[in-house]
Amino acid sequence: MNAIVITQPGDAAVLQVQARPRPEPGYRQVLVRVAAAGLNRSDIMQRQGGYGTDPSGQVPGLEMAGTVEQCGPGANRWQVGDAVCALLPGGGYAEYVVVDERHCLPVPDGMSMADAASLPETILTVWSNVFQQGRLRSGDHFLVHGGSSGIGITAIQLAVAFGANAFATVGSEEKKAFCEKLGAERVVNYKTEDFEQVLQPYGIDVILDMVGGDYVPKNIRLLRPDGRLTFINAMKGAESTIDIRELMSKRIVLTGSMLKPRSDEFKAALVADVLASVWPLLTTGQLKPVVYRTFPLADAATAQQLMESSDHIGKIVLTV
Repeated sequence: MNAIVITQPGDAAVLQVQARPRPEPGYRQVLVRVAAAGLNRSDIMQRQGGYGTDPSGQVPGLEMAGTVEQCGPGANRWQVGDAVCALLPGGGYAEYVVVDERHCLPVPDGMSMADAASLPETILTVWSNVFQQGRLRSGDHFLVHGGSSGIGITAIQLAVAFGANAFATVGSEEKKAFCEKLGAERVVNYKTEDFEQVLQPYGIDVILDMVGGDYVPKNIRLLRPDGRLTFINAMKGAESTIDIRELMSKRIVLTGSMLKPRSDEFKAALVADVLASVWPLLTTGQLKPVVYRTFPLADAATAQQLMESSDHIGKIVLTV
């Protein structure tokens, strides 16, 4: 089979198409013929060696959609021919991939494979961080930084669907208008306005932050008493200064997570929760995939360059 391989740490040019053996499904795994694979910022960090290990020889890709080709021993949840999308530990940029059957979700009726491939990583990340850890409730004020990213678009839609008031920061007027159409109450263009000053009158209960750096003290000042701040990235730096007395006086909870290294059991439980709580919203239209552009698998380097430019709104997907 063909796969996109990281030949060495570096820029997008290190991604190359290589022939790899087709994997065989192990216990409780299914082999899926990949139709589309979603891109994520984690793929870029992996390519650059940002996780502290040499990625040479690795195949990136944390989510995909396709058709079940073979069921391994003990796998009985799916049948050959079923259309599924799935969360992966890696390997999605390929023609075939094996995945724990418990990490698969059904492709909604009438949805394209490209749209379905854009769903698993963002929905599972938002559900885990915003709703499970952040305990977002109806009536809460919720802020997501990077509102026009795949994560941001999912977070806004889910917050609105569950009765919260959504706020966001973005980097252009076009992205601002898009997030407002999704239902965000107030969107701040951080290039022309200070989000702390604009949002201070509202007060925030839960913040999903992928920026870090100098955003952290602003986030803390914005939070109401008993507020929750959860991190999923630190694009502006992993180090920051906080006022511990403010944390104490407002009883603020700081947390964060990485989904990729979590156990198979944790991911299986998370997928089951999402299937019950979130997946029906795809049928009602309260949650819609937003795919900005698709690229052929062989153009993975160009696709990642687009992601690094931050010029997109929504998800970028590779088609096989």
